Amino acid sequence: MAHRYRLGVDAGGTFTDFVLSIRGGDVRLYKTPSTPQDPREAIRAGLDLISADLGEGVESIVSQCDLCINGTTVGLNALLQHKGARTGLICTSGHEDSIEIRLGHKEDGYRYDAEYPPAKMLAERYLRVPVRERVLIDGSVHTPMHEEDVRAACALFAREGVEAVAISFVWSVMNTTHERRAAEIVREMLPNVFLSVGSEVYPQVREYTRTSTAVVNAYLGPILERYVQRIDAYFRDLGAQQPVRYFQSNGGLAEGRVLAARAVYAINSGPASAPQAGLYVTEPMGERNVITVDMGGTSFDITLTHQGVTNVIRNMDFLRYRIGVPMIQVESLGAGGGSIAWIDDFGLLNVGPQSAGAMPGPVCYGKGGTAPTVSDANLVLGYLSPDGLLGGTFRLDRAAAYKAIKERVADPLGLSVERAAYGIFTIVNTNMVNGIRRVSVEKGHDPRDFVLVGAGGATAAHITALASEMGIRRVLIPKLASGFCAFGQIIADVKYNYLATRPMRLEPDARVADIESRFQELEAQARQHLTADGFKPRDIRLVRSMDMRYAGQVHECTVDLATFRIDGKSIERVKTAFHARHKQLFTYAEPHSLVEIVNLEVQAIGRMPKPAPLSLPKGTRTPPASARRGSRKLVLSADGRGTDAPIYDGTKLKAGNRIKGPAVIEEPTTTILIEANWTAELDERATYVLTYAS
Repeated sequence: MAHRYRLGVDAGGTFTDFVLSIRGGDVRLYKTPSTPQDPREAIRAGLDLISADLGEGVESIVSQCDLCINGTTVGLNALLQHKGARTGLICTSGHEDSIEIRLGHKEDGYRYDAEYPPAKMLAERYLRVPVRERVLIDGSVHTPMHEEDVRAACALFAREGVEAVAISFVWSVMNTTHERRAAEIVREMLPNVFLSVGSEVYPQVREYTRTSTAVVNAYLGPILERYVQRIDAYFRDLGAQQPVRYFQSNGGLAEGRVLAARAVYAINSGPASAPQAGLYVTEPMGERNVITVDMGGTSFDITLTHQGVTNVIRNMDFLRYRIGVPMIQVESLGAGGGSIAWIDDFGLLNVGPQSAGAMPGPVCYGKGGTAPTVSDANLVLGYLSPDGLLGGTFRLDRAAAYKAIKERVADPLGLSVERAAYGIFTIVNTNMVNGIRRVSVEKGHDPRDFVLVGAGGATAAHITALASEMGIRRVLIPKLASGFCAFGQIIADVKYNYLATRPMRLEPDARVADIESRFQELEAQARQHLTADGFKPRDIRLVRSMDMRYAGQVHECTVDLATFRIDGKSIERVKTAFHARHKQLFTYAEPHSLVEIVNLEVQAIGRMPKPAPLSLPKGTRTPPASARRGSRKLVLSADGRGTDAPIYDGTKLKAGNRIKGPAVIEEPTTTILIEANWTAELDERATYVLTYAS
């Protein structure tokens, strides 16, 4: 019998979202407060909500799921809070400090700040052990490995209670013999430690990047391993017929055993699913240039998709740690509904990055919070209903929010509470607009050429203000906006990345056949892996790319390629693609300069069946009278004056209904503020289309 359900679970900083797809086209959204101390508690609470809604036992629901998918912040939180495993590093003698030297890099904005503290090292200095060995750039062995050095390292790690070991040798990607032998010794002497081998985790050139990636992977590995084991066992005990799939930072799904071994791919697990959900919503409307923004309780996440291709970055600094593996580019800001408003030593109002989080949360949540937040400001401004969130089941205390803003912001600045609240709203919007510019303007894209998709429970109260500031004239807000990342998970494909290095200058006598041979090796691994996962050949798609640069350049850029065979003739197509990509990124190209290839990558995609699209009953342009909930005073300008505006119940609107701003549409899990000059129309695919009329 065909499976009836598909379940996506996205654990955020404040809420955990559940999206359940039911065979036949029905998709339902549920939310429950996150439980960072034990994510299983939030999952248990969410499954209970689903059970009560469907009138069916939890075990029955889980057993009828073709997929249970989990997006997790466990890896991210461990890195943020520096609560990973005790980690040791085995490296080439003389390179113990490469992760601390960091190529001399200092974060943008702090380059000339002598007091800016160094990044906390994930492997302490005395747990970075040198090994006498050396491989040269051509793969030849200059100095054989001294195995006694590796054994001494293992003895030290055993004494110090090390839980994870990273191994990274210079030029190991050109000859893996030393790393593989060192790994054998570690497994022999420390059979219970998590092992992260640089040439396996990140088999590409750049010694610092590879070492840092291996260390981060080791640091997070035991945490993810334990998490995956607990979640897998939990769903297995509930009768799951299929292994739980986990969402990765590269935008695809993986089984738990794969994610546990490659924990570094879990760092940005949740937000990475937003671009796929954004394309799913926009493609039927002919839109393939999409900026997706997700404002939750803790953060504001931004992703950009151009011509249907989402920005993927490699060799990046994330939370001050260099990571080489491919990741969906997610610009994350401390700008959520729980972001705290505060006054600095110069008497200036700031918002974030500090957050009230899930506990105690904003003041209006009534859970003990005392610092005013963005959600408190939105409540005072009239954007949120005093009757509460989640369909009225989560009550809000407007009086407490008003008092907190008055005491902490308005009175110290000599403002009315309404003007102070609007100041909080404006500042957090400015922070978010700057983040959008970083992924668009700074990457060579004009945001006016894109449609803006609003995801997350808090985004819809800010979305028209953001679009107006950016010059964007079309905004889409799905009814599933507050669970958009969980929705992105249930429509995602399985995705693995296979990396290799093959430095080569494309001179007339270059052995380009070696590039084709290496690509074929990677593709054979990919097919074997996906076939073992149960995919048929027709459901497997392979995508090639290369990291390339002009000879003498320090940094390379990634060039996406078709799957044509690379030989003496087709290499000219590769060069042309590189010149075009270089010009797009840096505004110029040098067609007569020598080009070199650095790294190779094959992205393997196992295509999953997609749920049926959503569909709403059609209505007229005029919303039904039953959808009107009355009116509420909204503060829509810096003078703090209120404007009476109609309030609509989103659950009673039909496809084709139009609402002109200023107005508010209240959905069970999000509230849409429609400012003046904006019009919202509900599409039959359960998406609000907001357009600006100048």
